[in-house]
Amino acid sequence: MNRFQLNFKRNVGATSEAIRVCSPRNLDEWRDYYFANVRSREHIEELGCKLYMKITEVIQAEVEDVTEQDCINYMLALVIDRTFDGYITEISTIYGQLAGILGVKIEPAPDEWDRFFNVDFFIKVDKNFIGLQIKSV
Repeated sequence: MNRFQLNFKRNVGATSEAIRVCSPRNLDEWRDYYFANVRSREHIEELGCKLYMKITEVIQAEVEDVTEQDCINYMLALVIDRTFDGYITEISTIYGQLAGILGVKIEPAPDEWDRFFNVDFFIKVDKNFIGLQIKSV
């Protein structure tokens, strides 16, 4: 999927930014918001179909057991489930622990910072910024 850039922002939208705007309490709330405000379910399913076509035409010998439905399911799981899981990890790590430990305000980074600098959050210190990136262990 990465090879064909199907999970790039231009295809799936700014998921990190969108989930922060949504602030969902559960996966269903995030799914509904995403499909209503970012991309349609049909669009993500089309990406799954494109992924299937690329896999079967470009690297067919390596993936004989992959089905179109597997690709659709993967796209849906990546865009919806994994974004939600990452969001919950962010909330518990950044706001639930780190902000309290440091005693400072931690803010979500603009989408451009995420793309260009791999920064998920930042702390403003006078006129300077400290960028933070959260990765699961």
